[in-house]
Amino acid sequence: MSILGFLLALVVGVFVAPILGGLITGVDRRITARLQSRLGPPILQPFYDVAKLLGKEKLLNNSWQAFCAYVYLVAAATSVVLFFLQSDLLLIFFVQAVGAVFLVIGAMSVPSPYSQIGAQRELIQVLTYEPLLVLVLAGIYVHTGTFKISGIYALEDPMLFKLPLLFLVLGYALTIKLRKSPFDISASAHAHQEIVRGVYTEFSGPYLAILEIAHFYEMVLILGLVSLFWSTSFVGMLVLVALTYLAEILVDNVSSRMTWRWMVSSAWAVGLTLTLINLLSLTM
Repeated sequence: MSILGFLLALVVGVFVAPILGGLITGVDRRITARLQSRLGPPILQPFYDVAKLLGKEKLLNNSWQAFCAYVYLVAAATSVVLFFLQSDLLLIFFVQAVGAVFLVIGAMSVPSPYSQIGAQRELIQVLTYEPLLVLVLAGIYVHTGTFKISGIYALEDPMLFKLPLLFLVLGYALTIKLRKSPFDISASAHAHQEIVRGVYTEFSGPYLAILEIAHFYEMVLILGLVSLFWSTSFVGMLVLVALTYLAEILVDNVSSRMTWRWMVSSAWAVGLTLTLINLLSLTM
């Protein structure tokens, strides 16, 4: 990659990605509201929320909580930059996993029971979707012979035709990662669930804004992983990403929250079964 290409990917990954993630979040809220027969907030509402949080007083239980919030943001931003640099999928997977672990540590560093329970549930979710992502990455390697995003984008045919079941496994994992129903057990967009905001409960003001910005980065990374399955056409890529995220919104609005036991058992059973079937079809 040339110096100009590197700088362009760096600028897009650091500055453009969170803006795009915020816009997607705003569209998500608007579509969700319409599905519930409400008008909904403006599409720019996520940015208004972040700006309001950044202007609030800094309140902390301990300095470790702030450190974990910053690590979570840096890990999310770094993983997105690595994606736009068309780096190694395993490296991206490791970086985002580090951020997820520090979010759990930050929530566990305070004595609040709501935060503690949310952190425990978040850790269970991480241990549920991370193995699914590993299976997806392994399937991609079996098909393409590389973990490099640049190599995947060089394919002549979309991976979706060869790895349709692994794409479903990816969708299953991303639903858990996005904390959408039926897997919003560790945190919810609404504070009226049984553990209030769960893993986010004790984060407030600028530190909650940091977590929101990190979520914008994660949104772009997640949709970027989806785009790999139709890397041969920009239009096809956009259509696949849009349809996939629309499906996530529909699932979120038509399903209710399940227990963590159901999440773990169903995710691993479905993920392992679909992965084995897809990999066997490739070898045959």
